[in-house]
Amino acid sequence: MVKVVKFGGSSLANAAQYQKVIEILRADPERRIVVVSAPGKRFKDDVKVTDLLIKYANASGENVKVARQAVLDRYQEIADAYHVSDSDFEQINVHLIDLANLHHANKACRLAHFKAAGERLNAILMALVLKKFNVTARFVDPKQLGIKAHGDYNNAILDQHSYAQIEAVCSNLLDEAEYLVVPGFYAYNQNGEVCTFSRGGSDITGAILARGFQAQLYENFTDVDSIYSADPKIIAQPHPIREMTYREMRELAYAGFSVFHDEAIIPAIEAQVPIVIKNTDHPNLPGTVIEPEQNYASDLEITGVASSSRFAALYIHKYLLNREVGFTLKLLKILYRYDISYEHMPSGIDDLTIIFNQNQITDEILPSLLSDIREELHTDQLEWIDDYAILMVVGEGMRDKVGVVDRIVNALARKQIGIQMINQGASRILTMLGVHQNQVNQAVREIYREFFKNKGRQTDD
Repeated sequence: MVKVVKFGGSSLANAAQYQKVIEILRADPERRIVVVSAPGKRFKDDVKVTDLLIKYANASGENVKVARQAVLDRYQEIADAYHVSDSDFEQINVHLIDLANLHHANKACRLAHFKAAGERLNAILMALVLKKFNVTARFVDPKQLGIKAHGDYNNAILDQHSYAQIEAVCSNLLDEAEYLVVPGFYAYNQNGEVCTFSRGGSDITGAILARGFQAQLYENFTDVDSIYSADPKIIAQPHPIREMTYREMRELAYAGFSVFHDEAIIPAIEAQVPIVIKNTDHPNLPGTVIEPEQNYASDLEITGVASSSRFAALYIHKYLLNREVGFTLKLLKILYRYDISYEHMPSGIDDLTIIFNQNQITDEILPSLLSDIREELHTDQLEWIDDYAILMVVGEGMRDKVGVVDRIVNALARKQIGIQMINQGASRILTMLGVHQNQVNQAVREIYREFFKNKGRQTDD
């Protein structure tokens, strides 16, 4: 059996972090498949390599060389610390030069190719450094594994046929080296062009490989000791989550928990591979285990509360809306015309609220969108609400506890926090609330106090 282990950008930011990663790998011989991100920030005001690559992609004239050198210096610093030879390192320099000279189908394709270079070059360098420790390590490009994707160049979706390809080659690859070092974040489309998953997509690559290689465990190393029950920027010293289910993690990640990419849960669910979130700086701490529902038991009413202000809402009021056959279909057809998807759609007998990701609707299209909805659906009232935030209160324990929603509502009412919308998911493990953006952090604090005030130390930031 093997383990897939993924290291984030903060875990690979410099030579000192590289050393910690190597010690983690050597501590467990089952950690054979290593997924790497691009080097992250070394200090607070530093720039991530991915962002340096974006600057390189957009540079022109004399700025091209300057931008390229800024990227090269990050890898050179690590290579020098481990005495990687100039001849071995040259492939990194050549790849960076080639990036600016390659022909691409369009600007989006070009940008994806540049961004993917951060992970690719870090995987090449990691394999070179591991060999300095007298182990066999092999750089494996996603193309060799058959990882394909479709959709946008910079927000790609995995092609499900990739798993069969991974399974076909995994045994031979594992026989050839002690470590397989795979760059995260990118894949190839049907035309052989580089495309990237959404930002933070190295988590997705790790989960894909955990399923494809039928791993016993997927370990995700980052810069926090565990996942917490609330955002530490809102709640100081929040309660650490030791165990949680796949669906709890997916709901919380969607609503703002940035420790783990919400799309990365899906391959793990499909293969029932447990995930462990750990800290590269403190690898012996237990971290957080994310596991199937059938393996999980908790005495807590809720596992966590998350919030996000990236939403906007459209409130529609029309009398007897519930009796009008095809009303929702007409609405969805209008959204389809504008290439807009919705996040949630709670409704009543005379009204309906549609919640969107704000990034989908620009100021340019909003007036015509509202006009079309008003004219085609003959609405009595139409209100666009851009001062909107969503809270997700999540916990498997909610299913079997009476009065949890009452406690949530009462906690907010005591502080005069108005609820714009409330909806309980069909799974009965989450309650979603809409509030004004200027009240969202206070709402998180009040809900946290209600359910975790006796579960450990915490103070307001």
